[in-house]
Amino acid sequence: MNYEKRKILAVDDHPVNLKLVEELLAKDYVVFTATNGFDALKICAAQHIDLIILDIIMPEMDGYEVCKILKADLATKHIPIIFLTAKSKTENLVKGFELGGVDYVTKPFNGVELCARVKTHIELKTLRGILPLCCVCGLIRDDTGVEPGKGEWMKMAQFISQRTEAQVSHSYCPQCYVEAKENI
Repeated sequence: MNYEKRKILAVDDHPVNLKLVEELLAKDYVVFTATNGFDALKICAAQHIDLIILDIIMPEMDGYEVCKILKADLATKHIPIIFLTAKSKTENLVKGFELGGVDYVTKPFNGVELCARVKTHIELKTLRGILPLCCVCGLIRDDTGVEPGKGEWMKMAQFISQRTEAQVSHSYCPQCYVEAKENI
């Protein structure tokens, strides 16, 4: 069974902000940090990141540009992005959502709220991945990192074990139990 912690990438050009986010999330997640957009993209290319917490105001490449690049790449477009920024105007929030962000938290932020939002978006990401299920054979398609519809088909127990922290046990449903007893 797969009990690996989910991987979070926090991106902010202020190390104090990164340390705070890391301290909040390190108990439940593996936290990677980057102080600029270029390093964030490198980490996303090298690691299977489950969620990104992204500042907008950064030198050289702002968070919006990082988001655009990630959402244009087939291998990273599925990663949920929570913008965590001092930009609080409505047009900034709207732009973040238009570019593909799933949430928007303004600084200064409440740590409990950020943790709750991260947990919610990790759960939603997991649930989205369970949708392609064959109604005949029960196999599930894993489209992670590939063009939708081109993923590998596998047994549901294998998929759940690889993508969630859920434990998979096997048993008979009442109907199958009756049918199995009748065939003995």
